[in-house]
Amino acid sequence: MSDSETNLAAALEALQGRIGESSPPTEWFEMTQDRIDQFAEVTMDHQWIHVDVDRAKAGPFGAPIAHGHLTLSIMGHLPRTEVVPGPRLEGQKLGINYGFDRVRFPSPVPVGAKIRTVSTLKRAEIKGGMIETMNELKVEVEGQDKPAVVAESLGRLVF
Repeated sequence: MSDSETNLAAALEALQGRIGESSPPTEWFEMTQDRIDQFAEVTMDHQWIHVDVDRAKAGPFGAPIAHGHLTLSIMGHLPRTEVVPGPRLEGQKLGINYGFDRVRFPSPVPVGAKIRTVSTLKRAEIKGGMIETMNELKVEVEGQDKPAVVAESLGRLVF
């Protein structure tokens, strides 16, 4: 067995031993109107519920809300106060975003709300000479029971 194959097998075993474990939540992050406006500019999505503050106050949520895709885009990059614990994966060269199996937006993120993400490892298996992981990511909104986003995020680890 080559070093690469040995590293792949050891990493898979380590990851499979962590299935069901959740990361500590990220720090709370405030969703500002400025960030929403910038996202609207980049994506050309100027729907009034996001960018027209006065009209949105009279809308269904009583305030502007973040684009669901904005929340989805930043959920994996929210700031952390500590490094997420876990085994060192010997021989890993890089990790790549492989996509999503499922994405839902159960509740809105109003302007000024604070959000954070929790990730739970659900699956790890060898695919295409790499390890594919599936993590369930939940974006929590401070003071709300329902998460803003629940997504099954796929990654590939290259050895």
